Amino acid sequence: MSTMLRLLLIPFAILVLQACSDSKPKKQKEVPKYTNWTTLTKGMEYREIAAPVKSFIGDSKLSILRLDPALFRFDLFAASQFDSIPRKVTAWADTFDLLVAFNSGMYSLEKPLQSRAYLKTGHHVNNGQLLADFNLMLALGPKPNTNRANIEVLDLTCSDWALEQNKFSGFAQGLRMIDCNAKPMNWQKNIQSCSMLVAAEDEQGRFYLIFTRSPYTHNQLIGFMKQMPGGLHDAIYLEGGPETSLLIDVNGHHIKKVGSWVSDTWESDANKHFWPLPNIIGIRKK
Repeated sequence: MSTMLRLLLIPFAILVLQACSDSKPKKQKEVPKYTNWTTLTKGMEYREIAAPVKSFIGDSKLSILRLDPALFRFDLFAASQFDSIPRKVTAWADTFDLLVAFNSGMYSLEKPLQSRAYLKTGHHVNNGQLLADFNLMLALGPKPNTNRANIEVLDLTCSDWALEQNKFSGFAQGLRMIDCNAKPMNWQKNIQSCSMLVAAEDEQGRFYLIFTRSPYTHNQLIGFMKQMPGGLHDAIYLEGGPETSLLIDVNGHHIKKVGSWVSDTWESDANKHFWPLPNIIGIRKK
């Protein structure tokens, strides 16, 4: 081979070697396993467990976030108090620098900016109607000198609403799944299977968010919660179906939980994206 030909082939060989080197698969970042409680930050733990009963679709997992309310700030955000534009929880989180963002409750299909039941944040009232059959209330942002937790779930059949409404700055009303005495409710109306997000408290005053993408009936999920350790009580139904949203972004833990299935109205496991929401609750460090 002539010297000239060798010189011409050297750059070509270098390019081939570089191309081969660049084509090597990059090592995939290992996905964390959350089968046991994982501390995301001080006072915030997360785990995923198999539901006691296998669903007819999906992974049949329960995703559980547990927090010490004393270490975090909880805020309720309503699009109606800003520009009246619903946003995905990712956008809400980016805008307000949130560690966690989730549904504050169901919203009206006829009036998509409005909560189905009572919702108030600061001086802004999104829906001033207190519904008689929505017996639980998320209460957050305690006012000074009230000596209350940063977020509480109030059973309106056990609490004096006339007094409680003056002790917090934010309220979101929802349906009761477990009452103030840890008694499970028995849902008789609209028996459906759906993705769900529920909030609750335990005997130590810790705040829980419990998510399932696989569809279960409300009574099934109530049964699952009664089997969990810690003595869960005041469990409030926040949302079901494809609108169900839970975003956790803490110390490199990027957890996105998106709902899908609702019996009769949205019988599909295809939804993979957060839906725009008019009202959310966000969690930040104090």
